[in-house]
Amino acid sequence: MTVHPPAAPPPEEHRPDDRGPGHRPAGQRMPEDRGHMIRRRWLTAVIIVLLVGIPAGYLVISAGQSRESGIDKERESSAVGLQDNWPSLMKRRVFEVPVPAGASGVAYYETSNWRTSRLYVQFTTTATGLDAFLAGSGTSRSALVPGRTTVSARDADIVGWTFPDGLAWSGTTVDRESPRPDTDLAVDLTDPAFPRVFAVSTTSP
Repeated sequence: MTVHPPAAPPPEEHRPDDRGPGHRPAGQRMPEDRGHMIRRRWLTAVIIVLLVGIPAGYLVISAGQSRESGIDKERESSAVGLQDNWPSLMKRRVFEVPVPAGASGVAYYETSNWRTSRLYVQFTTTATGLDAFLAGSGTSRSALVPGRTTVSARDADIVGWTFPDGLAWSGTTVDRESPRPDTDLAVDLTDPAFPRVFAVSTTSP
């Protein structure tokens, strides 16, 4: 008996895709039309402006408020004037004005704004106390220039100081590396045993 191999199936008839000419295979995106592209770019630009502009606006507002607060603080201090008291230990350390122990007639005044802070201090001490003060400030008697007062007219006017002729004035400026304060000194040595000291220490935060 002869066994015949099974007949091959007839070739499949190629049938055109009946899903229409507009059909796209899965995963293929429709081309973006111009109107949609413009809207997308406009939305992206708006988001970028908001992300950049809002923080910048807060910074400007914060800076303005800080400046106004500093101006208000300075005005408030101006209304008080020199206080017949010792500045706090913290103020003396921050402004590097080491008022010597036993000093008399101590008075101080502080101003502060968004750019600079100043501490005005006056006191009377002994010859030994003056040497200790100058050494603690980073200077010495040899730096005092006779006939010179380094306190500016503006600073003197703020606290009502006057440096009249006929007195033995000497002065110097203690320059320190930033951010440490600089100090202008005027010393009345008319009575060498009891010199009077006027100091203005300025710092820029």
